[in-house]
Amino acid sequence: MTAPETGGKQKANDEKGQDVRLSNILAAKAVSDTVRTSLGPKGMDKMIQEPRGEVLISNDGATILSKLKLQHPTAKMMAELSKAQDIEAGDGTTSVVVIAGALLHAAERLLKKGIHPQTITEAFLQAAHKAEEVLDAVAQPVDLADREHLLQAAITSLNSKVVSQESETLAPIAVDAVLKVTDPKTAANVDLNDIRLVKKLGATTDDTELVDGLVLTQKVSRVAGGPSRIQDAKIGLIQFCLSAPKTDMESNIQVRDYAQMDRLLREERTLLAKMVKQIAKTGCNVLLVQKSILRDAVTDLSLDFCAKAKIMVVKDIEREDIEFISKILGVEAAATLDTFTPDKLAKAELVMEEKLGSELGSIVRFTGLQSSKGGCVSVLVRASNQMLLDETERSIHDALCVVRSLVKKKALIAGGAAPEMEVAQKLDAWARTIGGITQVCIEHYAEALELESILHGDRDREWAKENCKQFCIHSSCMPYAFWRFISI
Repeated sequence: MTAPETGGKQKANDEKGQDVRLSNILAAKAVSDTVRTSLGPKGMDKMIQEPRGEVLISNDGATILSKLKLQHPTAKMMAELSKAQDIEAGDGTTSVVVIAGALLHAAERLLKKGIHPQTITEAFLQAAHKAEEVLDAVAQPVDLADREHLLQAAITSLNSKVVSQESETLAPIAVDAVLKVTDPKTAANVDLNDIRLVKKLGATTDDTELVDGLVLTQKVSRVAGGPSRIQDAKIGLIQFCLSAPKTDMESNIQVRDYAQMDRLLREERTLLAKMVKQIAKTGCNVLLVQKSILRDAVTDLSLDFCAKAKIMVVKDIEREDIEFISKILGVEAAATLDTFTPDKLAKAELVMEEKLGSELGSIVRFTGLQSSKGGCVSVLVRASNQMLLDETERSIHDALCVVRSLVKKKALIAGGAAPEMEVAQKLDAWARTIGGITQVCIEHYAEALELESILHGDRDREWAKENCKQFCIHSSCMPYAFWRFISI
């Protein structure tokens, strides 16, 4: 192969690689532009219609991107970025995608100037490390005992949601829920699995409450007229079935005459009676039964025996809820009848079924838990329709994550585009001390943050004028960047 042919092939490969990079950047920018208008308190909500015809309205970045049918690999990476942010921090799922789009736009301009991708990557990494130092320098320490600061952070998170008008109600619930499951003096993290959000239709968002105890959405099984209210309850949690056993292998039983049928029914009745009698012997008067996929967890006959023994039965407890219920009640689930002993019972002052309306069903409320090990709470989320109920749950989850972030790193920084402007200015000044191609790359990094802060800051400035009575200006930030606390 001659030298001109080799050079032509190398040029074609370079052009192909450049086209692939630009195509990836274009796909990522398209995703960023999709959620850009949902950013901030003045952000607009997105209406998404699912294939089944259901409609979702939300401005949560992770929720919007999870519903999009993305085909391009880079676009899917942007959705995964938002998902990772949701898992790690809970809030800021829109901001992280928008900032990533701005940085990719800056990288695109650098590529068009002929700068090598590796040089751009290394410069951006240096800028990111410097940006972390800048944010740490401007952060203000937070005392978790200061409830007002925590409320401010939670309210800020809720102000950009569909349920922003209820932020004064939902923010204290999120803060108190986190404080109940942690020790502010020693806590370094919060396990949100210890906070259970229970959704139930049929009321306004104002009726959402932090429950001092346990709430279950399952109904009390009262086929045989069993009790629906138990004082001084002794609660048992079982993972076996109160029904006739099945053979290990699938088989059929042929009944040829009435005597055989009577014998079969008599044996089943005797077996269930012994099971219920053994359960009642432990002193249990409230029985929680795990949902079974192999056979019926309970039968009408076993419910009849439980009703005669004055035992309240709540069936169909989901498998994923067993761990939480065990922890909040301070009781171990019994896998077999032989292991169901009096020491496996939890105590509560009152267990009652609470009717929510003829069409709305009911809930089971456990109050005055005495044997609870602590560290778990329930939040009863209410709303007037399913769409608002789902959005309220997502908003409370985001607020919980913001407070969790404050527990993990006890510091606050300014909001309303102030951090982006601060980082942009400090990076621009720092880049002049470096020189060379790296300086150009870092300046483009700073410019990308500055452009995003202008977009975000203008929107927040309008919101601040309408909603904030007072706000102060960070000395080194643009005039429109107001002092609004958010979690770092």
